[in-house]
Amino acid sequence: MNLENQIKKAEILIEALPYIQKLYGKTVVIKYGGNAMINDDLKNSVMEDITLLKYIGMNPVLVHGGGPDINKALQAFDIKSQFINGLRVTDSQTMEVAQMVLVGKTNKEIVSLLNNKGGKAIGLCGIDGRLIECEQYKTELDGEMKDIGFVGNITKINSKVLELISKDEYIPVVAPIGVGPDGQSYNINADTVAGEIAAALQAEKLMLLTDVEGVKASKDSDSIIPALTIAEVHELINNKVIDGGMIPKVLGCVDALEKGVGRTHILDGRIPHCILLEIFTNKGIGTMIMKEKKLYHEKEVLY
Repeated sequence: MNLENQIKKAEILIEALPYIQKLYGKTVVIKYGGNAMINDDLKNSVMEDITLLKYIGMNPVLVHGGGPDINKALQAFDIKSQFINGLRVTDSQTMEVAQMVLVGKTNKEIVSLLNNKGGKAIGLCGIDGRLIECEQYKTELDGEMKDIGFVGNITKINSKVLELISKDEYIPVVAPIGVGPDGQSYNINADTVAGEIAAALQAEKLMLLTDVEGVKASKDSDSIIPALTIAEVHELINNKVIDGGMIPKVLGCVDALEKGVGRTHILDGRIPHCILLEIFTNKGIGTMIMKEKKLYHEKEVLY
């Protein structure tokens, strides 16, 4: 390796310095899902990113989904999957399988991967310490409220256990299972869980790893909007530029911001080391949603 390449590597590290200073000791909540949970190379990339965040002084909290693993398990048990408004209809059999897979398989695999990278991960779900309290969620279909089974609507996050773990040397890994007043388990959308946990912890960042590049400038455009305010998000929804499955993601970001989260991000989890590229480079990747376009430092690029 010649000296010029070595100097370029040093410049990359120096570019990261203001962000390390800004985020030292701060909480970063990451929702892990999509293709990044399926592809082995991407799995390793995400775990390396999260471990690095911990070692340089941040407090990462990982919330994961597990739809593909649940689908496989349901097929093995010959249980059919049904979705209404993007939510899995969850009867008692489906709930048992979802809890078994998310808590017993997916969660522990992620914990193991982080530990193998040198992190100290601890797996949790919403039942532990009543971390995620919820009630039954009902969705509207054809003008009527539809019962979709054991799907949870979060009523409270008891965040003390996450604060104790994340501010120590550990990385919490949270499965999106909540608990009702009677002890009944509920399946909850992982994006929703991540947003509510970020709000409860007053996180500096909420990062949603997805299978899209970010929010597009228009339906016919390939260009991604690097930064949006809350007002601009609502305008894009009204103009139907943001539609479909992107709406709940951006509204989840908006809700987290309104509850005190510093910045929120929609990232393409198919890009290796997407977390580091967003946090530690001046331009970043994906779409950042914020209350107002305020720079961390003068070299940051938001346009």
